[in-house]
Amino acid sequence: MKQINYNRSGQELRWAEWQQLRFYRVPADIEGWLRDTGSLTARLKSVCKESFRVRLLRQEWGRPLYSEQRLLGMNMGEIAIVREVELICDGTPWVFARTLIPARSLRGPARRLSMLGEKPLGEVLFADPRMTRGTTEMARLSKQHRLYDVATKGQAWKRNEIWGRRTLFHLAGHPLLVNEIFLPEAIGNS
Repeated sequence: MKQINYNRSGQELRWAEWQQLRFYRVPADIEGWLRDTGSLTARLKSVCKESFRVRLLRQEWGRPLYSEQRLLGMNMGEIAIVREVELICDGTPWVFARTLIPARSLRGPARRLSMLGEKPLGEVLFADPRMTRGTTEMARLSKQHRLYDVATKGQAWKRNEIWGRRTLFHLAGHPLLVNEIFLPEAIGNS
């Protein structure tokens, strides 16, 4: 089982709830995206001029990072499906998304989440009346973070920092964690 090291320094990103970010300078073009509580899939579809699609980059069993494990209420050694995708608007990646679904969450109606392929997770979650949205945290990613490298791989541009959020969802009482890293060259043009 392969684990990607998402931070070269051995420390994880500093995730914080919105109220804790008041001392950071969050760019105006990203703030609305970070704070939005609706379906990101629906919002992207509404701003894409021609097309929206999901590109599956990888989906495999893996071990969450410590902070992810804690947020998901997982025990040490438990595994999860790790799904990484790009959300593409008019041919350009706008968002890198990393979802973690603990093995114990893949029961009942949540089992279908392991077979999404290139179907948008947001469509499934926001269409299900059993879905509840929990904590959302934000983070600033810099070039020193491995997650920055993974999210921006193949992009022609490189900024000193990008922003992301992660949200804990529950589907029929089972937790899953969705990380969304916003690629500002695209988002800033919306």
